Amino acid sequence: MEQLFRGIFDTDLTRVISVTDFLLCMAVSLAVGLLMALAYTFRSRYTKSFVVTLALLPAVVCVVIMMVNGNVGTGVAVAGAFSLVRFRSVPGTAKEICTLFLAMGAGLIAGMGYLAFAVLFAAVMSAVFLLYHLFSFGAKKNGDAYKILKITVPEDLDYAGAFDDIFEKYTRSYELYRVKSTNLGSMFKLTYAVTLRDVAKEKEMIDQLRCRNGNLEIALAKQETLGAEL
Repeated sequence: MEQLFRGIFDTDLTRVISVTDFLLCMAVSLAVGLLMALAYTFRSRYTKSFVVTLALLPAVVCVVIMMVNGNVGTGVAVAGAFSLVRFRSVPGTAKEICTLFLAMGAGLIAGMGYLAFAVLFAAVMSAVFLLYHLFSFGAKKNGDAYKILKITVPEDLDYAGAFDDIFEKYTRSYELYRVKSTNLGSMFKLTYAVTLRDVAKEKEMIDQLRCRNGNLEIALAKQETLGAEL
């Protein structure tokens, strides 16, 4: 049985991984991946494809590390392959990238044969992950006050400073960071990042803005990040 799984390039001086050890490492890696996937789904928005990937990634990394088995040349080739896969993937959020690194770390530990450490690492990191979610660690205070405001104005309106008095009354801070022409150049769409003084007066502010922009379209949305999230 052992001969069936022996590499054709193996020699008597090469350490051969037994089938039992291989299956044991695979089982532990899959269990660790499942644990981390379940922890990630707690109070998080996710897709099925990402959760499945997260559950299988430790086993994949574990097998790769076992097959490298001290071969420096193979290790360099594997690192290059991983970098190619990274550049062909869609950029994710900081949370997704961190979770993938945790899964890869657990798989690497299991692939080196430290199965108990792999389980302990996954359990501790999953517990900390859940703990930070329960206590809303890093959440922006008064997050409802941070808004993205989009105002459509006619082309004949000098928008520079046109709404400053309204913003000073209803917001703590405001910044115009995008101007876009629309409707074949007959209108401008202004995008502001604003911090409201009082969320309850949101409608009152919009009513005053409507009087100023000729009752054209106004949109107010929750502010995430102005650029790509990371």
